[in-house]
Amino acid sequence: MTPLPPPLGGLRVLDLATLFAGPLAATLLGDFGAEVVKVEHPTRPDPSRGHGPSKDGIGLWWKLLGRNKRTVTLDLSKPGGRATLLRLAATADVVVENFRPGTLERWGLGWEELSEVNPRLVLTRVTGFGQFGPYAHRPGFGTLAEAMSGFAAMTGEPDAPPTLPPFGLADSIAALTTAYAVMTALAARTRTGEGQVVDMAIIEPILTVLGPQPLWYDQLGHVQPRTGNRSRNNAPRNTYRTADGTWVAVSTSAQSVAERVMRLVGRPELIDEPWFTTGAGRARHAEVLDRAVGDWIAVRPRAEVLAAFERAQAAIAPVQDVQDVMADPQYRALDTVTTVDDPELGPLRMQNVLFRLSATPGAIRWAGRPHGADTEEVLTELGLTPGEVKELREAGAV
Repeated sequence: MTPLPPPLGGLRVLDLATLFAGPLAATLLGDFGAEVVKVEHPTRPDPSRGHGPSKDGIGLWWKLLGRNKRTVTLDLSKPGGRATLLRLAATADVVVENFRPGTLERWGLGWEELSEVNPRLVLTRVTGFGQFGPYAHRPGFGTLAEAMSGFAAMTGEPDAPPTLPPFGLADSIAALTTAYAVMTALAARTRTGEGQVVDMAIIEPILTVLGPQPLWYDQLGHVQPRTGNRSRNNAPRNTYRTADGTWVAVSTSAQSVAERVMRLVGRPELIDEPWFTTGAGRARHAEVLDRAVGDWIAVRPRAEVLAAFERAQAAIAPVQDVQDVMADPQYRALDTVTTVDDPELGPLRMQNVLFRLSATPGAIRWAGRPHGADTEEVLTELGLTPGEVKELREAGAV
């Protein structure tokens, strides 16, 4: 049977963005077949190439973020770089950028110029605060979104400072949302025949993920406090230390599960308490429930605890670090962390594509490539002669 083409095959994406939200959105599109051309400055590549640990001088984060992308160099502020970018945009479906508002316009590469050469183009603008408003021209990063959105204020122990995540949470949420926004704009294009501008502010998607906080405040004046691992909506819900010094997490969002847990830990009498019948009621008695569950778990090794909860059909999971994740049998069965052959570093293990499609699955065709590795090839395909490419190099435009 002839394999079906990838679902996003035939789409061309120009990734002009740096660091995380914009580039990750382009990666997600590339994973399902889009041709992604990563455009970087000739002497100032995407800083993600230098973020985090490296091996043999090669940044490992880039291998993930740059996968399925061809890499070219252009200085968009130079006339030759601008002209070449416009030629590339004429062949593209999507441009992803994250410069501060007004930067592309200053270079003569704003929506007016891009849509003139390609009316079907989707220009995707990813910034900290969006394209307008009092903060629009401030430098913006995911950390600021995690602080501004309310995430940090509600995260951490009640008597401890607000807590920021130790990874790019807001950027990653914005990247997922940006990929969805691009596909929505492309779907609209099939009806109208015209492209449009996507305005993605990193401060916004994380606010949606945080749930009904604005609604609760609007209707009840309620501000969610920091509660550590506990929930105001159900209990027991916490992490618990086992006899062998490891940790497990327990959730009882469903009433039936809460009842199973109490029977398992030898405290069935608590089920008959009037307050036990609702999640909020149980949450108000979290001290009692945590003590019941925690005392039972504390005298048993983790393997025994997990097996007992599984037999009781109660929800539990080990608290795992990345070493545990790499060995976890469920992740292995799903091939969540897969192996990619890389010409520079050999076999690499990294996260696989985000989801499985039965007929047109995504794929990692290659890991992140060296800075500017495909410049000559891409520009030649665009119709530039070797002499023209040489002139651009001499001018510092590529």
